Amino acid sequence: MVSWACRFRGAAIHMKTIAWLLVVLFTGTVCVAAAPRAATRPAALTPGDHVRQIELDGRARSFLVHVPPKYDSRKPTPVVLVFHGAAMNAHMMAWFCGMNAKSDEAGFIAVYPNGTGVGDTLLTFNSWGKPTPGPNGRPDDVAFTARILDDLTGVVKMDTKRVFATGLSNGGFMSYRLAAELSDRIAAIAPVAGTLSVEAKPTRAVSVIHFHGTADTFVPYEGPNRKTPRFLPFKSVDETIRTWVKLNGCPEQPQIAELPDIARDGTTVQRKTYGPGKDGSEVVLYTIRGAGHTWPGRKSRIGFLGLTTENISANDLIWDFFCRHPMK
Repeated sequence: MVSWACRFRGAAIHMKTIAWLLVVLFTGTVCVAAAPRAATRPAALTPGDHVRQIELDGRARSFLVHVPPKYDSRKPTPVVLVFHGAAMNAHMMAWFCGMNAKSDEAGFIAVYPNGTGVGDTLLTFNSWGKPTPGPNGRPDDVAFTARILDDLTGVVKMDTKRVFATGLSNGGFMSYRLAAELSDRIAAIAPVAGTLSVEAKPTRAVSVIHFHGTADTFVPYEGPNRKTPRFLPFKSVDETIRTWVKLNGCPEQPQIAELPDIARDGTTVQRKTYGPGKDGSEVVLYTIRGAGHTWPGRKSRIGFLGLTTENISANDLIWDFFCRHPMK
């Protein structure tokens, strides 16, 4: 998020301000984010970074597109949607997770949607509430995502069978919502520190790779606790995984592996793999003992988020997983 309590570059936001922000965002009184200035729309995007804008429900919405150097406009190219956490924006998320470097290495297009909120930095996604129409209602971020994909088809050569979603915290919740409500367009998801927060009725099996720290105090591994705001509903990691294993028709008993503790950084990693399920689907859970609300493999400069493991790289594992699970 980085999470509900920080600014970009790690400066703390007063907790009363955060509480006010969340009440505003989730009671239906939503302020529209000031969208970044959009670049002139080219006929086709070229390698580099671009800002795109669309109109939805009376709002100007924006997103960043990172096109890798090896992009070939003649070949269908995978797209990875990367959703930021609450009190963040697209630029912050690109910095926080480092996905652009993986995009350049692997050749996929990385897309960073901006949520709505206060100003252009304190943004969030409606990852669980029922959307309400109009510019002052709760935004429909599933429809926003669909519109992003519609827009991209006109400016890049997108492989529609290889569109994936990942995100941190609120962005992890959003990834699950897309798997539940936009499964005809999202091939697989990779939530980090975010669980299932809606009723899930996907129209097809959607493979999931999930990362979660046991010492996460913002989205606790065991689910909401007495410190969690009552209007923030989400399932525990265990319930989330059991739900998706059942939806995908995977075996209930996983293959379990303890990964080598090569970093000696105070964390250890266990991997549980459920599958194969319907259409070869999988559910994979990386439990990171001792880690907090962080992105595996990326050093966090924000101490109160907790430890980050360097025993694994989320970006490497996410891309390997996505490569194995295109839409069928």
